[in-house]
Amino acid sequence: MSEWHLPEAFPSSAGEVRWAELGPRGQDPVVLLHGTPFSSYVWRAVARSLARRHHVFVWDMPGYGASEQANGQDVSLGAQGRVFTELLAHWGLDRPLVVAHDFGGAVSLRAHLLHGADYRALALVDPVALAPWGSPFFRLVGQHAEVFEQLPPALHGALVREYVSSASSAGLHPAVLDRLVRPWLGETGQAAFYRQIAQADQRFTDEVQDRYGEIGIPVVVCWGQDDTWIPPAKGPELVARIPGARLEPIAGAGHLVQEDAPAELTAALLAFLHEHR
Repeated sequence: MSEWHLPEAFPSSAGEVRWAELGPRGQDPVVLLHGTPFSSYVWRAVARSLARRHHVFVWDMPGYGASEQANGQDVSLGAQGRVFTELLAHWGLDRPLVVAHDFGGAVSLRAHLLHGADYRALALVDPVALAPWGSPFFRLVGQHAEVFEQLPPALHGALVREYVSSASSAGLHPAVLDRLVRPWLGETGQAAFYRQIAQADQRFTDEVQDRYGEIGIPVVVCWGQDDTWIPPAKGPELVARIPGARLEPIAGAGHLVQEDAPAELTAALLAFLHEHR
């Protein structure tokens, strides 16, 4: 698997954020947001494709991937929405095109509705946006995070691998799975894994989901039709709440659409981004 590096650092209010930019400066800016328990690595193929004609920004949220993991760190949706707003200001981006997956969908929606972040257009990919959310496993861990934190490292590693694997309907390449799991291993990573689940409170989407009717920018909702983490039926439900939004079903893809159907997803995103250049 090709390497993926985030050489830049930003001292956000929730810890150091690692980020990178791809593509020619001066072109339309596109920002990609990852979900949980992932990192910007899941966007590598899409990001490189978009970078042929766009100035692409990728970042790992605090507590994820290459970004800072620390005891007592606030990695909640509330914190991530604020950090994203800080990053946009740091990058000097006024109205970028934004593409957000899973948990990143909620981050982008909170930044827009609560913190005044403005976008030219927003593409949501299998987003966390409507209650209820969280798989039975996710809720179980959230309720007993302090118990799971004490798992022996080997058992913890096996659990995380199984959990991450279930996000793909086609199955992940072993090297990709290794890379996705790596940030959650070791003493620091294991604590960080359960910290982010323990802080994933549904109230952070409850605070904004009744305001989706206020969204006045173009929105497309892409959804992997084999998603077992968030039911595909949530796609039409979300589209119905956002004025003018449209749905782009992605056949043969699970929750990790970027891994299961990168070509199909990239085509849908390019068409949407081209409409709103």
